[in-house]
Order: sequence, then C-alpha cells, then structure tokens
Amino acid sequence: MNTEKTQVIWLGTSQQIAKVGVDEIQLSSARVHVSTSVIDLGFSIDNQLSMSTHIASICRSCHFQLRQLRAVRRSLTTAAAKTLVHAFVGERIDYCNSLLSGVSDSLIQRLQLIQNAAARLVTGVRKFDHISSTLRDLHWLPVRQRITYKVALLVFKCLHGLAPSYLADDCIPVSTLAGRQQLRSADTGVLFVPRSRTSIGARSFAINGPTVWNKLPAELRSLNSSAETFAKRLKTHLMTNCYNCY
Repeated sequence: MNTEKTQVIWLGTSQQIAKVGVDEIQLSSARVHVSTSVIDLGFSIDNQLSMSTHIASICRSCHFQLRQLRAVRRSLTTAAAKTLVHAFVGERIDYCNSLLSGVSDSLIQRLQLIQNAAARLVTGVRKFDHISSTLRDLHWLPVRQRITYKVALLVFKCLHGLAPSYLADDCIPVSTLAGRQQLRSADTGVLFVPRSRTSIGARSFAINGPTVWNKLPAELRSLNSSAETFAKRLKTHLMTNCYNCY
C-alpha cells in the first residue's frame, strides 16, 4: 500500500465530526492520518460534503487560465478564443458537475462569476455590462442549468439502457410500481422519488435524479429518441426557461 496516495476522511455534519476522536487509522503496517478533504478522480470532497473545497480549487485554476488567455486575447479570433475558453475554463466548470446538485447558491455563484468572466473575455463585453444576453448569444447555459442538464441527460441514459445498472436502478418509473399504475402521473413518464430525512441525502442521485426528471415537460420525458436528440431538446428547453425574461 502506498501511504502517500492513501487518504481517509470522516463524512458528516460538523457536530458529528466533532464527536469523532480518531485522527489516524492503522492500515496494514502504516498509519494514515484523517484528512478534512480528499481527492477522488480529480474531484475534491470535503468532510461535510459542501463541495466548497472543490469549487475553491476550480476558481483558482480558472482564474489562472483566464489571466493567461487575457494576455493573448488580441491575437485570437473570436472563434479561437471561444474554443480555448471552453477547453481551459468550461471543461473545468463542467467536470463532474452533477455532484454539485443541491449545493448552496453562494457556491454556485462563485462558479457563475467565473463563467461570466469567460464570456466577457470571448466577446469583449465590459466588466459592468449586463451578462445574461451575452451568455444567451454564446448559447451558454448558466452554471445551475448546466448541472440540471447533466443530471437530466444521465437519467435519460438510465432509462434507455445507456448507463450502468447501479445508476439505472435508481430511476424507477411510477408506472412500474404496484398500485400506482392507475395514477394520472403514471402516464406522464414521471419517476418515483424516495424520501430523505436530510438535505445531503436529497442531493444523492437516487433522489435528485428523479426530482430533476419529473420537473421536465411531459413531452421531453416521453421523448423516444437518441441521446443526442434528447440533449439538444433539453438544452433548448433550459435555454428558453432561464433566458425567457430577456
């Protein structure tokens, strides 16, 4: 076992973690100290699952990339700038963003400010100009809607045999449940939403996935097409809803 790559973390509320008096664990011949945050597949997980550590890391990385791109922006065409911003900033914001479902608005706002800065870099819009119309013209979904997009697309794949069974098993159509086939909702493609006693539990895919899916229009939920077609229709729906006031 490589102790330098082995991490241990306690997960829970601040009150629960405060009751744990174990600071290190004996694993084989090594002692591993308990961390307040760990990294799994490039995603930082803090011990309260607030995702604040991961978002702080994204913000630092994206600010650095934006500073580098500003230095060469005048030498780039708009199309080239858009491609580079997507590669160095957009991909970081989108990576594993379904895990950010249900996090606080203040944390999402930090990522939104990064996206706003990226849009200003691409288009040359001034710092204090309104940004919503710019995002719409770029055809960029805001951060919160990007998370919804990722979750809804994953549920679609679960329902159409395009996702692992451990995820698909969490997407249960109401029409398949005994005693619920006659409900009006059974004909609209809605999914069963389990109950949760905690806010963290409500953020799990088993609950958040069906919740996001059930909020989609019935015509989207009943769409029997390829994932690519669904993704396009889904993005159009989300774009229309989030920018309908402009």
